[in-house]
Amino acid sequence: MSDAPQQTPQEADSAEAGPTDIETGADAVVRALENAGVEHLFGVQGGAIMPVYDALYHSDMTHITMAHEQGAAHAADAYGIVSGEPGICMATSGPGATNLVTGLADSNMDSDPVVALTGQVPTDFVGSDAFQETDTIGVTTPITKANFFADDPESVGTDVGTAFALAKRGRQGPTLVDLPKDVTKGEASDDPGAPETPATYHPPETAEPEAVTEAADVLAAADKPIILAGGGVIKAEASDEIRAFAKEHEIPVVTTMPGIGAFPEDHELALEMAGMHGTGYANMAITMTDCMLAVGTRFDDRLTGGVETFAPDAEIIHVEIDPPEVSKNVEADYPLIGDAKAVMEQLETAMPRSPAADTWRSQTQQWKKEYPMDYAAPEDEPVKPQYVVEAFDNATADDAIVTTGVGQHQMWACQYWTYKEPRTWVSSHGLGAMGYGVPATIGAKLAAPDKDVVCFDGDGSFLMTCQGLSVAVRENLDITIVVLNNAAIGMVRQWQDAFFGERHMASEYPWIPDFDTLAEAFGARGFRIDTYDEVEEVVEEAIAYDGPSIVDAHIDPGENVYPMVPSGGDNGMFALSEEQL
Repeated sequence: MSDAPQQTPQEADSAEAGPTDIETGADAVVRALENAGVEHLFGVQGGAIMPVYDALYHSDMTHITMAHEQGAAHAADAYGIVSGEPGICMATSGPGATNLVTGLADSNMDSDPVVALTGQVPTDFVGSDAFQETDTIGVTTPITKANFFADDPESVGTDVGTAFALAKRGRQGPTLVDLPKDVTKGEASDDPGAPETPATYHPPETAEPEAVTEAADVLAAADKPIILAGGGVIKAEASDEIRAFAKEHEIPVVTTMPGIGAFPEDHELALEMAGMHGTGYANMAITMTDCMLAVGTRFDDRLTGGVETFAPDAEIIHVEIDPPEVSKNVEADYPLIGDAKAVMEQLETAMPRSPAADTWRSQTQQWKKEYPMDYAAPEDEPVKPQYVVEAFDNATADDAIVTTGVGQHQMWACQYWTYKEPRTWVSSHGLGAMGYGVPATIGAKLAAPDKDVVCFDGDGSFLMTCQGLSVAVRENLDITIVVLNNAAIGMVRQWQDAFFGERHMASEYPWIPDFDTLAEAFGARGFRIDTYDEVEEVVEEAIAYDGPSIVDAHIDPGENVYPMVPSGGDNGMFALSEEQL
C-alpha cells in the first residue's frame, strides 16, 4: 500500500468539532443525524444535495464518498446489518436518487435499517420537469417503510429524526427523506432533538399471555420439535435467547438464510440453513417435524418451496413483530405477535417441561450422517470453490464477517463457512441483488473495523460494482475480496443445464479481465489461484495484507450448488445432483 492520504481540511476542522450550529435546514438535518449518534455516512455529492454536504463540512461524522449511489445504499445496508444501527446513504436528485433504488429495495426485502437522504429541486420547481427532477417519493414509496417530503426548514430536522427512529424500531426497514434545495437552504434555528417515532406508532412488544401459554404447551408436548430461526432473531438481538432456549430444551435448530449466525453451526443441535440450497438434514427436519417454533421469519418461497409440502404435519408457532406477515405464506396455528427477544423470554417462562424428543434428536443426527455437506476435490482437476471457502474460514477468527454478492458463490459461502456469531453473515437475500458484495464489504468493515471481513463474490457480480475498489483503497480498508471465478453467471448457467436443455444463452463470458491485475490498477493487492497448491499460501498472504486484497480464484467452471430444491418443490425431495432434479 502507498502511504495513507494526508488529512483533508474537513478532517482537520472536524477533529475538534462539536454539535452543528443550526442556521439552515441543512444544519438541522446534520444535527438530527448527530443527535441520533450517527458516525458514518455513505454518499455521492451533487447539486440538489449540496447544501447538506456543505453543512457536513464541520461535523465530526465521517462521510465516505462512494463510487456509485447504488454502492452507497448497499454500504449503508451492510453497515446497518453489522452495527445494528441504521446505515445512512445520501444522493442528489434525479439520477442520484434513482441509483439508490436497487439498494433500498434490497433493504426493504430484508428488513434492514437504512435512512436515505435525497436532494430535490426547489419546491417551486417540483412538477415542472426541472433539471435532475424525479418524483423520488413516488418512486420509493413501494420499497421503503416510510418516506417524507420535507417542506419546512424548521421541521426538516425532525423529519430526519423520525425517519431514523422508524428505520430502527419495530420491523426494521429503509426510510427516506426527500430534501428540496430551498428547504435545506432556508433559515432554521430549532434543535430537532433525539429521534422519535410518531406518537401513533406502537409496534407490539410482548405477545398475549394466553397465546404464549398455549404455544408453550403444544411445544412441550411435541415429539419432533424444531426451532426455525429467521433474520428477525438477529435484528431483535434475540440470539442469546434462542441459544439458551434451544439448549435448555434440547430442540434442534434450523435457520433461514438471513438467520445465519443466530445459532452456532458447530453445536450438535444445529441443522444449519434450510430451503432451496439448504442442508439435506435441515430440509428433512422441516419436512418431518410435528411442531415448528418459527421466530422472525416471513416464510419466503426460497425457504418453503411449495407451501403445500412445507412442514405438512407440523403445528406452526410463529413469533413475528409484523402482524401482516402472520399466515401470509404459511398458516400459523399459534401466532405470537411481538418482539422476538421479549416473546422468547415469555416462552421460556411458560414452558411446563422440555419435549420428550430423544428419538427425534437421534434421527436428526442420523440425517447429518446420511446427507453430509462433503464434496470431491481431485488434485488433478480445477479447484473446487468449497475448498477455497473452507480455507478462508480456517484462516480467520470465529467472529470474522462474511459478505457476498449473489449467485453460486453466495450459496457456497453460506454452506461451507461455519457461522458461530450473529451479524457475521451479510448478503442480499430477498431481492438477490448482484453487485452487493464490494460495497457491502466497505460498509461492514467500517461498522466493525477490528474484525476480519472477507467477501466472496462471483465474476459476474464483481463486475457490476468493482469500481468500489477505489473507495476501499482510498479509505485504506483492510478487507479481502475473493472472486470465485468460473467465467459465467454461474447460477443462471446451472439452471440452464437443469431446466433449459443446457442452452447457455448470455450466461457465459468468452473473455473476462484478470481480476488480480485489475486490483493492482486500483491500488489494491492482487492474488491469483489456479491450483490447490496455491490456496494455502494465497489465503495466508491475502489475509495478512494490511489493505484491500483481491483474490482471483479460478474455480471448476462446471461445479454446481447442491443440495437443491427446484423452485416450488418439496423440501424433503431435495436433489444432490443434476440427475435427481
